[in-house]
Amino acid sequence: MDQLTPRQREILDFLIRRTREAGAPPTRAEIALAFGFRSPNAAEEHLRALARHGVIDILPGRSRGLRLLVDVGADDVGRLPVIGRVAAGKPILAVEHVESEVAVSAGLFQPAADYLLRVRGDSMSGVGILEGDLLAVHRSATAESGQIVVARLDDEVTVKRLARDAGGVRLLAENPAYAAIAVDPEATDFTIEGIAVGVIRRW
Repeated sequence: MDQLTPRQREILDFLIRRTREAGAPPTRAEIALAFGFRSPNAAEEHLRALARHGVIDILPGRSRGLRLLVDVGADDVGRLPVIGRVAAGKPILAVEHVESEVAVSAGLFQPAADYLLRVRGDSMSGVGILEGDLLAVHRSATAESGQIVVARLDDEVTVKRLARDAGGVRLLAENPAYAAIAVDPEATDFTIEGIAVGVIRRW
């Protein structure tokens, strides 16, 4: 297990979580959708790497033909990647952004967390999200107004409260020292990367 890359471990955790929740492993298409891969072929490459490491079996001829060879109750299940500073223009879960891993179960959060984002700055201090905290994030491309989201504005990633109304979309800080960010979809590349589902504070 220690030989797995952060992305391989992330996909293995996803397989375990989905198998627990649905009683069957996900399809290649479901894996590709969950991780933003362009096609199921990219998911297949990661699955074959996991098979080479001996943590899954690939059963030919079945859309859900995956068999887990790890103990789903083992400590290896409970690990989430910690994303540090995000480089411009790169996916938030790019390998070079993963600075470490933390032994915590994704299922501790509802919905389950996919990664931890190291908080920088104090713009969300009003809701207890502080500098240096690890923000648990559930990967999602959509969010409801009022939810705290991880959003990408052009090449910058920020944590803010999402507000949608007749005036459009705004990203709100939880600190009066910071002004709201009005999102102009015609001038800004705006993407929701995930929803905040919890905070881990390391003293």
